[in-house]
Amino acid sequence: MTLLWSYVLIVVLVGCGLYFTLSTGLVQLRMLPEMFRLLTEGIGKKTEGKAISSFQAFCVSTASRVGVGNIAGVAIAIVTGGPGAVFWMWAIAFIGCATGFVESTLAQIYKLPRGEGKFHGGPAYYIQNALGQRSVAKLFAVLISVTFGLIYVSVQANTIALSAQTAFDIPPAATAVFLCLMTAMVIFGGMTRIAKFTEFLVPIMAGFYILTALAVTLMHLDQVPAMLGLILHDAFTPDAAVGGGIGTAVLTGIKRGLFSNEAGEGSVPNAAATADVSHPVKQGLVQSFGVYVDTWLVCSATAFIVLLSGQYQIGGELTGIALAQQSLASIFGSLAPSAVAIMILMFAFSSIVGNYYYGEINIAFFEGKSHLILQIFRTGVVAMVLFGCLAELNLVWNLADLFMGLLCLTNLYAVIRLAKYARIALDSYISQKDQGLDPVFDPAILGKAEGIYAWDENTAKNHPSKLL
Repeated sequence: MTLLWSYVLIVVLVGCGLYFTLSTGLVQLRMLPEMFRLLTEGIGKKTEGKAISSFQAFCVSTASRVGVGNIAGVAIAIVTGGPGAVFWMWAIAFIGCATGFVESTLAQIYKLPRGEGKFHGGPAYYIQNALGQRSVAKLFAVLISVTFGLIYVSVQANTIALSAQTAFDIPPAATAVFLCLMTAMVIFGGMTRIAKFTEFLVPIMAGFYILTALAVTLMHLDQVPAMLGLILHDAFTPDAAVGGGIGTAVLTGIKRGLFSNEAGEGSVPNAAATADVSHPVKQGLVQSFGVYVDTWLVCSATAFIVLLSGQYQIGGELTGIALAQQSLASIFGSLAPSAVAIMILMFAFSSIVGNYYYGEINIAFFEGKSHLILQIFRTGVVAMVLFGCLAELNLVWNLADLFMGLLCLTNLYAVIRLAKYARIALDSYISQKDQGLDPVFDPAILGKAEGIYAWDENTAKNHPSKLL
């Protein structure tokens, strides 16, 4: 795994992110106002039948992104790689926005209609439908179902159990029983219930956590310039206590940043594809903005809390969620660990639900046997919640890193080959916007109709923009 993460993935992730950034003309900067407009426009928007709105799809993906990686993962990164690791988390997020845009736009282009306004899609679908490589598509479907639906679920459950034990002295076994029951109630209700659940929970939990971090920052406002200077300095000249120096700082920042924002993993496109929108680029931009929300807002919130409190020690034993709780306790007093435990429950449980969602979408990829496999998978998810609550911290995080790497390589192989179609769609979108139109997608602009099943060409051709 050291070879995979130290050389292969760093080069692939950074290289692809830079390529997509340049080839889309810095889409993450020039389209930022449009991203924000689309996101706010979709809040509270009603859908027909069982259709999932753009904002609901965003909330599902954010539910998966915004979890223990934003709190425990950031704390681990600072203890392992020093404050400089935070800079590299920011850097990977910036270029990851471009990667996220491309993969989510592709997921929309190659999604499949499922009736009643529902859609399925994601890397497994564009690998098969656009590239015609069914065996690779099946490999991805299995990898993401195992990674998100099982292994990542255990990571979230592990952090909830540790947090509850630290704050309330609740035995992990008791937490396991509670979480298993809650998880079963939500996931056996289907995707529509999951979308509505996350649409309600995600804005509340993220907003509350960011406000907490803002309060900490204002209370230590005079220390903020020094903290930012420390992050920048240690990104290139780490503290001597960081074993491995700058390499460890970079590696730790990228690993924890990727686990948090998921750009390039191929997870977010599964949620992006379910949205009912008039143009693929709309959801591509919304999902790209999610990387900013995840890393530049929520992860930065944790970094500021940990660094401004001064409770961390590079290479120390206090790490993960326990460090975050101790950091807040040093500022707000003895009630802080309990408050963090409640926030962790919301963050991590929403991630359990969001991660399961990705597995369900990809199990639908196996036509014919999907219903039986789905029931087995749901049972497996509940079992992994139990396992995560009782397992050792290092074991679940190492498993997560390994499978994350395999997912990235499989997905990015396909995204690189298909990226030109996302760029064509982006040009189409911008052209229609410049004409004052609400963009509508015409698949004919791609010059390749293979694998495109969810878009009505007649609707697009009757649009006032004609051919673009």
